[in-house]
Amino acid sequence: MRYYIFLLFSLLISGSALADNFIVDRVYHPYVLPFEREVEWRLMSRQNDDGNLLQQRYSFGHALSERTILEAYIVGSRDEQGDFGASSYELEFRWMLTEQGQYWADWGMLFEIEKEHASNDWSAKSGVLTEKEFGRFSLTTNVFLVYEWGDNIASEFEGEFKMKYRYRWIPEIQPAIEFYAAEDYVGAGPGFMGIKRFPASRQLKWEVAFITGFNGDNKDHTLRMALEYEF
Repeated sequence: MRYYIFLLFSLLISGSALADNFIVDRVYHPYVLPFEREVEWRLMSRQNDDGNLLQQRYSFGHALSERTILEAYIVGSRDEQGDFGASSYELEFRWMLTEQGQYWADWGMLFEIEKEHASNDWSAKSGVLTEKEFGRFSLTTNVFLVYEWGDNIASEFEGEFKMKYRYRWIPEIQPAIEFYAAEDYVGAGPGFMGIKRFPASRQLKWEVAFITGFNGDNKDHTLRMALEYEF
């Protein structure tokens, strides 16, 4: 109960969200594999009354210990002229706080710093990651507090909440419902994810989701996709 009160409080104290810092993205699980390395690609395409926002992320991550991992991102987006190029850079640190199944839920934390490519604009993010299993179902939640500052944006706080309710049918195919909420956005929709394991602790993860926004626009649809290879 205390945890969900904290979720609500984090959202209430949030400031306004920026359009280019769109919330629909990966819902993080609180797990880190011991000494893992990973490469990842993500795509997000949002179509609404303002047009189409296209964004991709490319990253490399390396575990620093059995419970922590550091990941670096290059973020690319399409500008108003239709050209695609680098838009920002991110550095992300994740920390698995508890062993899987140790408590009533599994817990982790995430810290992130981001700088815009063409301007002196920054954002810092910190948050709590949880996952709880109910038989073959899993509930994953992310709660983030974000602070933004720079030459072209007002210094402000904002909150984000992400949730995924997943059915672990088979490892390769796991259907889910995803939910996203921020100051200027609420959306939900179906998703699928899967994992293919290989020898020597290697594995390939995939995700796809189609999220509909409930903000009064005539059309607000987001497609997100991700591929992650861990080795």
